[in-house]
Amino acid sequence: MRIDIMTLFPEAVAASLKISILGRAEKKGILDIRCVQIRDFTDNRQQQVDDYPYGGGWGCVMMAQPLKSCLDHIIGDAGERRRRVIYLSPQGKTFDEAAARRLAAEYDHLVLVCGHYEGVDERFIEECVDEELSLGDFVLTGGELAAMAVTDAVCRLVPGVLSDEECFTGESHWEGLLEYPQYTRPEVWEGRSVPAVLRGGNDAEIRRWRRKRMLERTMEKRPDLWDRRELSDEDEALLAELLKERSRRPLEEPVVCRPVTEADVEAVGLLFRQAKNYLRKNRVDQWQDGYPNEDTVRGDIDSGEGYVMTCGGRVAGYFCLSARPEPCYDAITDGKWRYEGPYTVIHRSCIGAEYRGTGLSERLISAAEELTRAMRIGSIRVDTHRHNEPMKKLLRRCAFQFRGNVIYQVGEGHDPRRQGFEKGLK
Repeated sequence: MRIDIMTLFPEAVAASLKISILGRAEKKGILDIRCVQIRDFTDNRQQQVDDYPYGGGWGCVMMAQPLKSCLDHIIGDAGERRRRVIYLSPQGKTFDEAAARRLAAEYDHLVLVCGHYEGVDERFIEECVDEELSLGDFVLTGGELAAMAVTDAVCRLVPGVLSDEECFTGESHWEGLLEYPQYTRPEVWEGRSVPAVLRGGNDAEIRRWRRKRMLERTMEKRPDLWDRRELSDEDEALLAELLKERSRRPLEEPVVCRPVTEADVEAVGLLFRQAKNYLRKNRVDQWQDGYPNEDTVRGDIDSGEGYVMTCGGRVAGYFCLSARPEPCYDAITDGKWRYEGPYTVIHRSCIGAEYRGTGLSERLISAAEELTRAMRIGSIRVDTHRHNEPMKKLLRRCAFQFRGNVIYQVGEGHDPRRQGFEKGLK
């Protein structure tokens, strides 16, 4: 793999890329990384590479001629190769592991163009650049840092650069998951011990533990990645184990799900008030317009859609499960529902304040799923406020996936935006 970096600061870039792993790979002849000074290809004695922009404005723009002359020199020197010319730009597509894998697999020569000042003459981009890449939605003073990041990410995938393929296939983002936690000696540090499973020597158990931690970390730290995941049967089983492990204190009394009755209305009203207070304290504009209330519960009794979760006979949680289509779901944006046909919808779910952290929320979701299966319906949906992080985390723990955004009818002056989640049932 040959990489040419067109830059105004070749010494600084080379100093970072010709050390450690990449430096050793270059000495072995696996890599050929070159940093080319753009100023060497100007047509004037002052080695000018920029000029004022047409139309006025702040700063200067890099001229097309030095860039094109520099690129022509590089191509002439490298000869015929599978080549890709890339301009590092905040307007480019976000660079990720998939892009690194594509570049490493499809090309053996990358030319990375580092812009500066206010950018480069658009005509050079139109004429010479194959694609634009960005590190993210922010702006740097130049393209050098981005070029170094792309170079490092691509080169480590070139055969022979790392000692073994597993050095990168087991790391974060390779298959859409974050990497599992790593530990080394000593066995105990600052009172914290290395997990026993890693010290047990059972390879199968270690593999299962690591996979479970990958699922857990991705679900908690990168919900955007988690929402794009399609879980295997093994991952589904590990996720079910995770849900059991997450309960901070066990429910010591029997938990029962049953239809709500008139005798439960007052207790459910208390659950609603506790939930509203919790949301208000966390600055979530949901359930802040008088809904839901005790009359809402009576409506659920009349429709036969309301259920309570009791613990030791006490009302501890509540939810409405409706098999009626939700009209606002038809107008979902930024995505789509995956499962066609009938579905149930969870509305008005909440648990008592004293049961937070006990695992009752997971049991409530599980009860709704069992009721849905009993109706012979294959999927279940739910929506929640976009800022209701506890609810979104609960749904992800229960293997629901984000499908898009919906607009819900709420009281005047309150935020109607909701996020829709869905789960297919086997």
